[in-house]
Amino acid sequence: MTEQNLHPVQLQATLDPRLSRGLWLIKWLLALPHLIVLFFLWITFVLLTVVAFFAILITGRYPRALFDFNVGVMRWSWRVQYYAYGALGTDRYPPFSLADVPDYPTHLDVAYPEQLSRGKVLVKWWLLAIPHYLILGVLLGAAQHPDLWSSIGFIKLLVLFAGIGLLFTGRYPKGLFELIIGFNRWVIRVTAYAALMTDVYPPFRLDMGGRDPGPARCCTDRGAW
Repeated sequence: MTEQNLHPVQLQATLDPRLSRGLWLIKWLLALPHLIVLFFLWITFVLLTVVAFFAILITGRYPRALFDFNVGVMRWSWRVQYYAYGALGTDRYPPFSLADVPDYPTHLDVAYPEQLSRGKVLVKWWLLAIPHYLILGVLLGAAQHPDLWSSIGFIKLLVLFAGIGLLFTGRYPKGLFELIIGFNRWVIRVTAYAALMTDVYPPFRLDMGGRDPGPARCCTDRGAW
């Protein structure tokens, strides 16, 4: 697969071969320092996305400094999720960094777009993304849903199964890992699209596995806007 055919949002993950049976039970506590920092980083992310919205509307470009910062926030957040209850894919503590860490077992990157549609920026983050938001509601869960399992979300439920498997067998089923990464990849692609970081519409397909196969099957189609 050539670089030109790759989806602009790339997620790679390698499952640690030896995971603790019980460490996952207290990762909520261990991840707290990250969650506190990420709370403020995501507030900044939203504010910078608003600034980027107007920049794209006027110039057709996402300011590079803002783009790199927001990718860093997504990268940091994903590493924490991968360590904790987004995947439980590693016991290696995530670094406090916006930058990519080459030897960490998971990597997230978003290719910088040299040009973005001025018209799509008005509708893609809400109207065009609505079908994906409905799917993400199932994957991530609805916070106030009366049904416990729906409020947990499908990804968290699968991760819980993985944790129980680790607790009793010391093994993380490979097929379950690939499915969890596939769902997370879907979520991250939609996040990048809704955050105005790409005009490539997220595909309605499940690209499973730690290696991102993600070919971009749709183009930016700027001429239509």
